[in-house]
Amino acid sequence: MAPQDKNTPPPLPEPLRVAVADSHTHLDMQDATVEEALAKAASVGVTTVVQVGCDLAGSRWAAETAAAHEAVHATVALHPNEAPRIVLGDPDGWSRQGAREAGGDGALDAALAEIDKLAGLPQVRGVGETGLDYFRTGPEGMAAQERSFRAHIEIAKRHGKALVIHDREAHDDVLRILREEGAPERTVFHCYSGDAAMAEICAAAGYFMSFAGNVTFKNAKPLRDALAVAPPELVLVETDAPFLTPAPYRGRANAPYLIPVTLRAMAEVKGMTEDALATAIAANTARAFGY
Repeated sequence: MAPQDKNTPPPLPEPLRVAVADSHTHLDMQDATVEEALAKAASVGVTTVVQVGCDLAGSRWAAETAAAHEAVHATVALHPNEAPRIVLGDPDGWSRQGAREAGGDGALDAALAEIDKLAGLPQVRGVGETGLDYFRTGPEGMAAQERSFRAHIEIAKRHGKALVIHDREAHDDVLRILREEGAPERTVFHCYSGDAAMAEICAAAGYFMSFAGNVTFKNAKPLRDALAVAPPELVLVETDAPFLTPAPYRGRANAPYLIPVTLRAMAEVKGMTEDALATAIAANTARAFGY
């Protein structure tokens, strides 16, 4: 048989017997309508999704979508790569988001004030994804990222919301800033990317670790080692859809309905039954996001 075209959606997995939540998705970047995505996910036991904002427009959309759909909870934030774009602009399109004028610190303050307002809404359960990304942002953008991250921590704590962290090649600084600012009561490392030693640090601090489809990739042994030591009561599962599609569908578009593929791989790593891990994850996600 010819391999499936990468534009063909992966097939529906066998449904989970215990319903779970996708703790981090981007429905606004997926091909399906919200209704289609939710129905397809629910048909395999993924009955709740957390829709994550990455900029002002996306955060407004997340809040509106969560208000309209019982199965959707929202988080709002300026992504770590968004802060330097706001402050420094993007004249040469490095961010692939079109040219942007530099707005300076005043523009970042104005954007953060709007995130703060959205964070007060009841359907908004978290502040994120925020954090640090040293993969795409050079030294000139780091100050803006850090200022934005510290502001988001403060917003999350003031509103009593979960903090959702994006940490790309910045583990030590993310952990240091959380220590310096004092982490919110509920802190989630989205698409956990650290090793087992960092997982022990996160566990000791009570941080949730959310694993995505990349935990299934051949070269992801450090991630599986981290999952192996992460306490079951601090583990979440996510798609980060449309990105990070689990094996064997890597390279095709991800969506919340593929959560069972990742969860089954995780259960194997943890030496737990699928139902036991799903039961833990369902409770953990509700606890992390306060729903």
